[in-house]
Amino acid sequence: MQNDLSDRHSGSASDHQAAEEGLQTSDMHEAAGNALKNDFPQDKGRLFIVATPIGNRDDFSPRARRILEGCDLVLAEDTRRLFALARELGLRVRKAVSFHDHNERQKEPEILSLLKDGASIALVSDAGTPLVADPGFRLVCACRSQGIAVHPVPGPSAPVTALSAAGIAPLPYTFLGFLPRDTGSRTHLFTSFAQVPTTLVFFERKDRLAHVLKEALPVLGPRSGVVCRELTKIYEEFIPFRLEEAEKIPDTILGEVTVILGPPETVSRTPEEEVLALAKEQAGSMKPRELSRTLQALVSGWSTKELYSLLTAHTGIKD
Repeated sequence: MQNDLSDRHSGSASDHQAAEEGLQTSDMHEAAGNALKNDFPQDKGRLFIVATPIGNRDDFSPRARRILEGCDLVLAEDTRRLFALARELGLRVRKAVSFHDHNERQKEPEILSLLKDGASIALVSDAGTPLVADPGFRLVCACRSQGIAVHPVPGPSAPVTALSAAGIAPLPYTFLGFLPRDTGSRTHLFTSFAQVPTTLVFFERKDRLAHVLKEALPVLGPRSGVVCRELTKIYEEFIPFRLEEAEKIPDTILGEVTVILGPPETVSRTPEEEVLALAKEQAGSMKPRELSRTLQALVSGWSTKELYSLLTAHTGIKD
């Protein structure tokens, strides 16, 4: 009798467990159905900006999978890379066309027409988050100006991934994308950020890295840096260096790298004579306190308080 009761009790527990699992499965299907309805409403088209892995395929999100499989069309910077990713991850992409810097302007009208007709379209880059040094900006602007919904599907991004583990001050930071190819343009770019208290992040190729860092030193001055390679992959590596000793970076690095340069370690100070000359030009009817605030935006290394003290000392006027 005891065994019989025990068996019946066990069977009852199994029934309850099966029922609970059935409810959970039902809830999951209902949640998935609601997600699809939210992602792909029937009333209007929309553009999805979908992040894809920069290395490790496990970083691909369930939502990104749902969007890419559910969209009527996927715009890919390189369709070969998209289909290679689809094979690896078992993705079922309905249709894909190439969309890159050289055909973005040409394809934009057709894509906008499809979106207005109710199509759901996804945009992906070769790797990472689209538009961050990749094509698509024109299309997103056009969609916004014409009232077409644009939704980000966030995920991997090389600049943020590199910053998170580099050990260089992450805030504020400025992402420069791929640097200009010619020396003059690169020097001009570096000069514009030389005294800005921000960490600089950019992409560069291995074969130009040493030359670019050598150019940067006389403009940016001594500062810390990190070369980040193979992010999220098996041979991921973070190589710290000093810009004044960049020649010590191994020349065995392959492919593209993400470079991080820390903020300036010394901020130049506008000479006092130059500050006073600017004060004379800008003065007009301004009193010293107002003039100090104006000058502070025009000079380097001076606080408003220091400028006020300088002006009152030379003019004898206070307010």
